[in-house]
Amino acid sequence: MAAKTLSPKQSLFVGVTLFSMFFGAGNLILPPLVGLQAGAQGIPAMVGFLITGIGLPVLGIVAVALAGTIRDLASRVHPVFAHIFVAAVYLAIGPCLAIPRTSSTSFEMLQPLLPQHLPLEAVRLAFSVLFFVAAYLLAMHPGRLTRLLGHVTGPALIVLIVAVVGAAIFNPDPAGVAAAQESYSSAPAMQGFLVGYQTMDLLASLTFGIVIATNIRELGVTDDAGLTREVSRAGLFAGVLMALIYCGLAVVGANLSAAMPDLTNGAAILTASASLHFGVVGLVVVAAIFLLACLNVCIGLISCCGTYFADEFPRVPYRVWAAGFAMFSCAVSNLGLDAILAFSVPLLNALYPVAIVLVVMGMLHKVCDRYPRMWQWVVGLTATVSVVASARDAFFPGALPMLDVLPLASFDLEWLLPALAAAVIGIVHSRLRPVGTAA
Repeated sequence: MAAKTLSPKQSLFVGVTLFSMFFGAGNLILPPLVGLQAGAQGIPAMVGFLITGIGLPVLGIVAVALAGTIRDLASRVHPVFAHIFVAAVYLAIGPCLAIPRTSSTSFEMLQPLLPQHLPLEAVRLAFSVLFFVAAYLLAMHPGRLTRLLGHVTGPALIVLIVAVVGAAIFNPDPAGVAAAQESYSSAPAMQGFLVGYQTMDLLASLTFGIVIATNIRELGVTDDAGLTREVSRAGLFAGVLMALIYCGLAVVGANLSAAMPDLTNGAAILTASASLHFGVVGLVVVAAIFLLACLNVCIGLISCCGTYFADEFPRVPYRVWAAGFAMFSCAVSNLGLDAILAFSVPLLNALYPVAIVLVVMGMLHKVCDRYPRMWQWVVGLTATVSVVASARDAFFPGALPMLDVLPLASFDLEWLLPALAAAVIGIVHSRLRPVGTAA
């Protein structure tokens, strides 16, 4: 009997579903910033950005589809590690970074419409409280409203992006494109690669993979080869669409790189571009659509994280977890978008290398499972190096100089060679001491 293949319509449905799950506020605000700061080096910078912003998340979807849930994947290292790592992923894509970013991004888009005399911090606080009260209430009973918001704001947001990108392409700023700023002047592709961490889509893919795989199985594709094929097709569709949007948004940023080089986040860049080309009407439309889109994402994230932790700690009900995440995120959001993005760097630099090696090993799980001690060695050593290096860079700059002599340390890839060495050690250890014998 021939293996089932999804019809073109079914494949399109799965691809659109995957795109909708990934596309949020972070996906909108980072590419314009890369375009503005990279300037004339925009092409190599975006190549690096697309690798971490699209390539790795698609591989993450495939890896989880092949190896099971994120917990199944992480449990190959150790059950305790699985609990810690999965919780860290949910906290990162939830209350620590992604949920507060929805409120901060919405407020950044709304700010240009506010009267100049208003006390900004007080207004930010009031806005965030209202935003998270609404998000919490809707997360309790999302029903038809959140589905309506998703269906309306998604297409409207794409239309807006096309309008803003089209204006930047066909009516470019006469100042032209500036030279790359310092961070992109020497290794633009690597800097773009690191900025791609901040989309958090690789971490999200580790939680989304099982959802996409389940949907495909329900459509009748159950064999491993067919599942990999259909997940890859969905990932390719979503990846191409996101790549087009990312590159278009980068053009918007590059278009303002000479005229407004001091803009510090993508929300401000999109606001400036919309104002430049469409005036006050552009600002109103941008603010309204971002507000609805970010609120919808926030509802989904509060629900997702609340459900996970309620399952992990059933003595604390879902409503309490959701309320706690909403209140914590409200407090963090008042630090401002720039502060949240700055805080995200050390946290994601610690988590992303671990996620990358888990995804690579998940793709090769049939080989890696034959040498089970390789999971502990590779992930353990990668986690140690990445966490220590991130903590050093954030709190003790200049300490532990031995980290700086590791190959590729200047590109924040000091974990790569230890990971490769750990793979060899893990293979040898597995041969000498098979699992089930004394270590």
